[in-house]
Amino acid sequence: MPDKKFFENLSGAGKAIGVLTSGGDAQGMNAAVRAVVRMGIYVEAKVYFIYEGYQGLVDGGDNIAEVSWESVSSILQVGGTVIGSARCKAFRTREGRLKAACNLVKRGITNLCVIGGDGSLTGANLFREEWSGLLDELAQKGEIDDEAVKKYAYLNIVGMVGSIDNDFCGTDMTIGTDSALHRIMEVIDAITTTAQSHQRTFVLEVMGRHCGYLALVSALASGADWLFIPESPPEDGWEDFMCERLGEARSRGSRLNIIIIAEGAIDRNGKPITSNYVKDLVVKRLGFDTRVTVLGHVQRGGTPSAFDRVLSSKMGMEAVMALLEATPDTPACVVSLSGNQSVRLPLMECVQVTKEVQKAMDEKRFEEAIQLRGRSFENNWNIYKLLAHQKPKQEKSNFSIAILNVGAPAAGMNAAVRSAVRVGICQGHTMYVVNDGFEGLSKGQIREVGWHDVAGWLGRGGSMLGTKRTLPKTCMENIVDTIRKFNIQGLLVIGGFEAYEGVLQLVEARGQYDELCIIMSVIPATISNNVPGTDFSLGSDTAVNAAMESCDRIKQSASGTKRRVFIVETMGGYCGYLSTVTGIAVGADAAYVYEEPFTIHDLKANVEHLTDKMKTDIQRGLVLRNEKCHEHYTTEFLYNLYSSEGKGIFDCRINVLGHLQQGGAPTPFDRNYGTKLGVKAILWMSDKLKDTYRKGRVFANDADSACVIGLRRKTVSFSPVNELKKVTDFEHRLPKEQWWLNLRLMLKMLAHYQISLTEYVSGKMEHVTRRTLSIEKGF
Repeated sequence: MPDKKFFENLSGAGKAIGVLTSGGDAQGMNAAVRAVVRMGIYVEAKVYFIYEGYQGLVDGGDNIAEVSWESVSSILQVGGTVIGSARCKAFRTREGRLKAACNLVKRGITNLCVIGGDGSLTGANLFREEWSGLLDELAQKGEIDDEAVKKYAYLNIVGMVGSIDNDFCGTDMTIGTDSALHRIMEVIDAITTTAQSHQRTFVLEVMGRHCGYLALVSALASGADWLFIPESPPEDGWEDFMCERLGEARSRGSRLNIIIIAEGAIDRNGKPITSNYVKDLVVKRLGFDTRVTVLGHVQRGGTPSAFDRVLSSKMGMEAVMALLEATPDTPACVVSLSGNQSVRLPLMECVQVTKEVQKAMDEKRFEEAIQLRGRSFENNWNIYKLLAHQKPKQEKSNFSIAILNVGAPAAGMNAAVRSAVRVGICQGHTMYVVNDGFEGLSKGQIREVGWHDVAGWLGRGGSMLGTKRTLPKTCMENIVDTIRKFNIQGLLVIGGFEAYEGVLQLVEARGQYDELCIIMSVIPATISNNVPGTDFSLGSDTAVNAAMESCDRIKQSASGTKRRVFIVETMGGYCGYLSTVTGIAVGADAAYVYEEPFTIHDLKANVEHLTDKMKTDIQRGLVLRNEKCHEHYTTEFLYNLYSSEGKGIFDCRINVLGHLQQGGAPTPFDRNYGTKLGVKAILWMSDKLKDTYRKGRVFANDADSACVIGLRRKTVSFSPVNELKKVTDFEHRLPKEQWWLNLRLMLKMLAHYQISLTEYVSGKMEHVTRRTLSIEKGF
């Protein structure tokens, strides 16, 4: 565990924090603003809004205003930034910065939290470097006294990157990127249906003047036919290749083509490639009915996704901590996320590497530009190239792998099946799919599939193969018969806790059946996120977004009626992940989970808390309850308790979200996560198959021949199913240790409960260099 610092003595009393948003807006900025304000007030600092970015800082007056806890109520689900953002020429001059310094000193603000892109953050750093010189100059002019120069001698700066392009080196994800991908995928899904009706080709232009991240990830998540990004211009003569490729796709029965182009796309000579040029080319050479759709500012708009709300809240809380701990010697830092941990990065190191990418592109060092973007960008690029088009036939291997879905349907399962099938075919294996889980395997419901059988599966929700909860021990003999009959040497099981349990049963039966001494892999896919061996299960991001959208509507209804508390029940079995993360994303007042036992005293405190809340301007409440959080304190019980205790103060309503959380199209995260897990699982299985192939057959009975593949912290790892037994609570179908429990601290703080900050794990300072960017980060 990172060393827990004792924050109790880190009081913000006597300190003042200013928060501003600058540069282009991004969804999630409001969630970050809200977290900074509430965390600042929580540690007893004064917090000020600086309206209209740096322009407000220079103009002063009403543009800099102290805010209260209630000021940031109801902004979590709003896109853009409520405090405004403006491009500011004045701040680029020393004169402008002098005015800005004067405005801050007059209000005693020496801590600045800046949410914006690399330009905004570079400006903030310059401001900090000039600070003491600016104060001296103000004192000479008699605008401030010497006392103020001493008292406010240092300016602390912390940055959060808000940019939909994800173009800032060193950070995994910037605020707004995930939401922009949501907008793009909604458009692609909509366009796909009309394109299929008319057999059209669509050229989609997405944002990204200097960075192809949005184009790359949306191409990967939609299985686009062709992609143009600024970091990797196409080889000369690409026009012929592209038209040939599109023609091939049509002749194989595809009714549409999707071409994705970043607005900054260029050819090898640095000449722009425009969407209209591509359209005219397709029309002229192939005669296809072709349309251009430019997404434009749609990508910046709309409500933030769950990921962006949680990311921004986490970053906002960490930013305040970084300001409290800052000394004159610590460099200005950016708070960021690495895997699921907060980190702090020296601001200028990130800016430096970000500039190097542009320099590499300008000097046509394109391979290097892709590497400087970081390992996950490179991974995305390689996987896109691998899966987009069938390569010429490989030599056949001797191996056959069967893929099945087990448990309840989860979004992203189909994406994993698609990528696994295609990578398997690239490796020369025979690929089978099984309908209806282990039950289907026992009944021989199995068929061989080819490359094109899984086309169009990426964006489909649920499970195309069909899934059942049946475990192997009920039909072991028949499963072994099917494995023998089809000579299956590898089993890829995509599913929830039953998938893990099922593979464990197969491994434990190896002593009786030689046929089970094969390579097995589990891809965790369940909305409950309760499979051991991974931090995230496939489908949980989609489920959180579905629950969040419902809660947003419920909250809106409660705001209208006033003095109403909604009690919302989420799924998840005994695992409280879904209700905790949804709770943070919608600003819930409480989220009851099994992992954090609660008593009648806690319930009483919650009711009193809501009673106090009704006396403020925010007269509504939202309480989430995980379906199995307590045997006796059921949703009905909570409703009765809250209703009678709140009588005359507020009334209650119940909402059970139910299977709505399982449905819907997968989010961009789940499409990509599924795609990558499918690829990694098959590559791992291929290596294992070769290692264990002896005398004309595969014989694998060591522990690491049956593994769960998952994302842990920030790396992809394979954990043997046998070893995971000791960290699993089988009665409640849970891993014994769960990383997300430390998010509950933030949930409570943002809902205005007293928490103990001694439990808060603060981000460590990490450096950003070429070497750190090349480290395999998983995703």
